[in-house]
Amino acid sequence: MIAANRVQQNATALTPLRRCAANLATALAIVIAPAKIHPRPILTRPLAIKAAIYFGAFLLCMILFDAPVMRALGHLPDWIRWSFDQITDFGLSGWFLWPLGILYVTLSALPARLTKISQAVLAAVMVRVGFLFLSIGVPGLFVTIVKRMIGRARPLVGGHLDAYLFSPFKWTAAFSSLPSGHATTAFSVLVAFGSLWPRWRTELIVYAGLISLSRMVVMAHFPSDVFAGALVGAIGAVMVRYYFALRRLGFSVGTGGALHQYPGPSITRIKAVARELLAP
Repeated sequence: MIAANRVQQNATALTPLRRCAANLATALAIVIAPAKIHPRPILTRPLAIKAAIYFGAFLLCMILFDAPVMRALGHLPDWIRWSFDQITDFGLSGWFLWPLGILYVTLSALPARLTKISQAVLAAVMVRVGFLFLSIGVPGLFVTIVKRMIGRARPLVGGHLDAYLFSPFKWTAAFSSLPSGHATTAFSVLVAFGSLWPRWRTELIVYAGLISLSRMVVMAHFPSDVFAGALVGAIGAVMVRYYFALRRLGFSVGTGGALHQYPGPSITRIKAVARELLAP
């Protein structure tokens, strides 16, 4: 999603700021361009059945597990709660969005004195950085808005455990429990990074699981909040991946609707581009 090669070739004389702005504008145009592949119908019977199952599981979780699980977690030793409190904020989206955003802007401002092969490598890197940023940022933004509209109270708000305390449109942190933003981030990270680097999936699953569990241990969310956040994060990242695939940006849609990742640039290629950029 770099400002394609035509912009890089015409931007040699531009200042870094103007070159960055030009590249970002072109990248935005590429992302919002019409799909190159005709999308399959979204509202299908199997999808409706899955949605009903997920919603039913969420309701059962709220009714059967929210209060009992939170009461049990309230009896955990302080050292366990302290341990999870040290890791829970690693589920904040800023840990990923800030580095990815800064990296994307920096790459957009790089000099245009590159060979066509190097420009293609840089473009492939930026497609993947942009995919990661949007896969984490879009579900996170959705949850940030929706959770305050729903207005579910966090555990122990009001001085007691009430899994059915809601105050819609309250727009305060105390009434923004559903869905869990940390779980949304953790599972969008799992899907996004796992799509690009499948070998990391075991580590990513551990990360997502620990962050989600930590939100309950520190008494910040009910189990159903975490369940809902995990669904939104995972589904949101999958939707962003499908959106990219329809435009042949890093992914493609194969036979039967299966998504395939285009081969990314090797470390050797990336190092070669870096040497070319640093050359006098």
